[in-house]
Amino acid sequence: MNVLLDNLSLYGKGLLGTVELTVFASLLALVLGFLMAAFRVAPVGSLRAFGTAWVTVLRNTPLTLLFFAVVLGLPRFGFVLPFNLFAILALGCYTSAFICEAVRSGINTVPVGQGEAARSLGMTFPQTLGGIVLPQAFRSVIPPIGSTLIALAKNSAIAGAFSVTELLGVYKPLSEMGYAIIWTFVWIAVGYLIVTLTISALFNVLEKRFGVAR
Repeated sequence: MNVLLDNLSLYGKGLLGTVELTVFASLLALVLGFLMAAFRVAPVGSLRAFGTAWVTVLRNTPLTLLFFAVVLGLPRFGFVLPFNLFAILALGCYTSAFICEAVRSGINTVPVGQGEAARSLGMTFPQTLGGIVLPQAFRSVIPPIGSTLIALAKNSAIAGAFSVTELLGVYKPLSEMGYAIIWTFVWIAVGYLIVTLTISALFNVLEKRFGVAR
């Protein structure tokens, strides 16, 4: 316990950094994920192609490589941002590809007749998708989205290698101070467990409230 109690502020700062990364990157991933899912089922060929390319590239790119591309590549084009914003951008964009596929699979579970009925009433594609299809699809994709965001929380550990304050980075100063590495990592693991269990509990509530009855 002395490892935790003697360095409570350091652990607290790391945990707060991980929570901030998780929350903001999750919001970005959800917005982009739903948008790309809409692109992938859109009647416009160019939008479908863009959505497909987005998912294909990001799902098949290692996250660490994407971090390097964002942190080292974007400044060359004049985009100079704090490292934590670069981390949020990399995490959010990467995770959005997986959110997109989860949402698209949910859209495919909605009967085709729902969309046809909406179009027969004169509704546009955005109206049909936003008012008819997505609300029904969301109910079936709550569990996979929750699992994806839990993975995002754990992936945030990569940000520590890019000068971003987060939980895993706590081990470096503690190791330099001579604390036992095993207990340092035990309390780091507890911190990640708190974050992931919180996300899991939130999505369990959402699933019970909005999920499809089995």
